[in-house]
Amino acid sequence: MAKGRFQKGNSFRFGPDWTGQRCGAKSRKGTPCQRPAHKRNGRCSLHGGKSTGPKIEDGLARLTAARATHGKYTKEKRAEAKGFAEQGRQMRAELKELEAWFVDHGHLDKNGEIGSNKAPIAPITRF
Repeated sequence: MAKGRFQKGNSFRFGPDWTGQRCGAKSRKGTPCQRPAHKRNGRCSLHGGKSTGPKIEDGLARLTAARATHGKYTKEKRAEAKGFAEQGRQMRAELKELEAWFVDHGHLDKNGEIGSNKAPIAPITRF
């Protein structure tokens, strides 16, 4: 039997009256986890508090290889995604310019009404 505060049956060691930080992760019952949390990230060892990630070069290389096997984060894919984002920004800017031109020339009202008859645009319905 251990001595001191680690003695079996000590009522305040991680019990309901313990004042330390709890894990708080959602358990399978739907209640917060009551295990003591690690200082690093506030979770217990069952909910991600024990691991601190790879520390040596070999472990970091394995992590990099595992992330790049699917090809989602390659330089080419990231460059392609940046190109698509730039195209989207250009198209939105052109649409904004066109809308301003139509409003300035009286072809479009700011409320979405067209021309001088001020008839609102009817929504497209499917049959």
